[in-house]
Amino acid sequence: MLLDVRHLTKTYDTADGTFTVLRGIDMTLDAGRTLALTGESGSGKSTLLHLIGGLDTPDAGEIRLDGADVAAMDDAARAKVRRGTIGVVFQQFNLIPSLTVAANIGFQARLAGRDTPGATEALAERLGLTEQLPKYPEQLSGGQQQRVAIARTLAAKPRLVLADEPTGNLDEATAANVLDLMRDLVTETGAALMLVTHSDALAGRMERRLHLAQGRIA
Repeated sequence: MLLDVRHLTKTYDTADGTFTVLRGIDMTLDAGRTLALTGESGSGKSTLLHLIGGLDTPDAGEIRLDGADVAAMDDAARAKVRRGTIGVVFQQFNLIPSLTVAANIGFQARLAGRDTPGATEALAERLGLTEQLPKYPEQLSGGQQQRVAIARTLAAKPRLVLADEPTGNLDEATAANVLDLMRDLVTETGAALMLVTHSDALAGRMERRLHLAQGRIA
């Protein structure tokens, strides 16, 4: 078991009082497997993804990744996990505007110490980005930028890939192709993939599916 989440709770303070987003979430994910997380807007999908990714801390519960509790780590330890173990594909591309596409793709891999010769070019070819490698993010379409963001995450060869609506800026056919590539690369590296999506079609391509409703697994 790569990921083991137990009794996870998260609340936020609002002008109207305390709002509970997650209400005691339990879930697991094995290495080499894929999981879709679905639910209505506001159900807590992105919050759960960010907690697992070490981008936020829960109010209660455990997030065990390879046995280590990410929820109990300090900021420095969580940052180390994000660099070497977890890869996150955000809804926003978060590309570095001063770097070329090639440099953006290789950025995370260099931080993780996994920048292997030819890896950037191979990923770019599989994602249809070869001609875009010398360009800068502002010269790309939204769909192309999203593919660069996905390539950057996969280039670092993380143990766990967390993807928050990663194909939202792509047409249906391209989205299916990109998702197939993510699944292939996860299988090849023995990583796990957790996908947040509103699409029943994309969720159906994952091995398992969990549905969030009112902060609980429905």
